[in-house]
Amino acid sequence: MAAHRKPKQRPYTGSAARTAATLALAGAATAAALPGSAQADPTPTAAQVKAEVDRLYREAEVATERYNGAKVKAAATARSIDAMRDEAARKTERLNASREALGSYAAAQYRSGGLDPSLQLALSSDPDQYLQRASYVERAAAGRADELRTVRRQVADVAQLRSEAAGQLAELTARQADLKRHKATVRAKLSEARKLLARLSPAQRAAYDASDGGRGAGHADRSSPRGSDRAPNARAAAAVAFAYGALGKPYVWGATGPSSFDCSGLTQAAWGSAGVSLPRTTYTQINAGQRVPRSELAPGDLVFFYSGVSHVGLYIGNGRMIHAPRPGAPVRIAPIDEMPFAGAARVA
Repeated sequence: MAAHRKPKQRPYTGSAARTAATLALAGAATAAALPGSAQADPTPTAAQVKAEVDRLYREAEVATERYNGAKVKAAATARSIDAMRDEAARKTERLNASREALGSYAAAQYRSGGLDPSLQLALSSDPDQYLQRASYVERAAAGRADELRTVRRQVADVAQLRSEAAGQLAELTARQADLKRHKATVRAKLSEARKLLARLSPAQRAAYDASDGGRGAGHADRSSPRGSDRAPNARAAAAVAFAYGALGKPYVWGATGPSSFDCSGLTQAAWGSAGVSLPRTTYTQINAGQRVPRSELAPGDLVFFYSGVSHVGLYIGNGRMIHAPRPGAPVRIAPIDEMPFAGAARVA
């Protein structure tokens, strides 16, 4: 029996052990290189993280401007619905008063021996039935024909308002769905950017924060425009002064001040302080004034960037602007050539 026992394996020692270890490592490396074998994702470089985060911030800003636009349209639709409801209430009140007057006449007719069929229709609680058979109005007593025509018109007006309000409600529901979708997109992009930034070392993160215009996140250059860079008129000067006063305030998407801003919120608030009402979004602000070439920019002009016109700043002269750059970067001064230039508009 002893002859059939498996001989005991002895541990490798010395050069044999080193040879075995080398073979094992080589085999592991070969296995890792085989197709289908598990591989850990390579750690992105700081430059790759920066490029990806910048892309996410640009996409978030596009979604932010769409959110701002949907919010404006939803608010306008809600105001329109309120106005329609108020008008419908007033017209219904007048309709009821007209019906009461006809009711008094009908009561008198009944007491005197009968009620005209056309009056019965006018006093019907079913407006559709009344409108379908409104031709009977011509059979009313001559003294009440005008009153009956008034009721007929009032019923039609109220029905029209109610129909329009129903359509506006459907539009409002669609706008609210747009708001939710754009808000979800912004939050998802910003969340992904934060996760990427968290992978940077403190030194890399500081370098990223300093990369926007060559200034750190907390920097706020408060130097004033000089010489030929003075604002061309009092309103432009007021807008520029407001922008200087906003330096250092945080970027918050969807914000219009006074304590935080997004890019179009800052330019809207700046010109609003000068008594000029700007629309809410970048893609509407670019059409709010006269287009000007880059070579003729003056302080107070709106400067736009990227092919989708998704970012805006306020020109202050000397090739610089004040803008709200991105989350984590406060309102600051930056050169206008740090982003792809898309156009400019002179508001006043």
